[in-house]
Amino acid sequence: MATFSKQLSFRWADLDPNFHVRHSVYYDFGAQHRIEILEQLGLTLRVMQKEHFGPVLFREECVFRKEINLADVITMQTKMAKMNEDASRYSIVHELYREEVLCAVITIDGAWMDTKLRKLASPTPQIVIDALNDFPKTTTFTAL
Repeated sequence: MATFSKQLSFRWADLDPNFHVRHSVYYDFGAQHRIEILEQLGLTLRVMQKEHFGPVLFREECVFRKEINLADVITMQTKMAKMNEDASRYSIVHELYREEVLCAVITIDGAWMDTKLRKLASPTPQIVIDALNDFPKTTTFTAL
């Protein structure tokens, strides 16, 4: 599998007063896609609740290159850009395309939190390591 890909569908409520997609909608689509991918990899919300861990973000950034309008057909491609050996730290990149035109790039830096202790999970549960090792990598993937 080279990438996780998803076609996006926009709603009237996703637009701002300039009639293009509102900036915060990009982040919402990225978050939703990450959760869908984790589910596909076996890291379901039920598993996370049972094992008392969940994802946490340190940084989330979007570079807006071309505006997206209501009727645009946009495909989001998601890959792992960086990860350390125990998968406790990672960076994920979402690229939003209109055909071959790159419209936006969302980059997140994350980790895993122990939801009982309310602090970073250490060690990372094995199911996380296994799933994130299966995550498609960017061509410039860096092992941390």
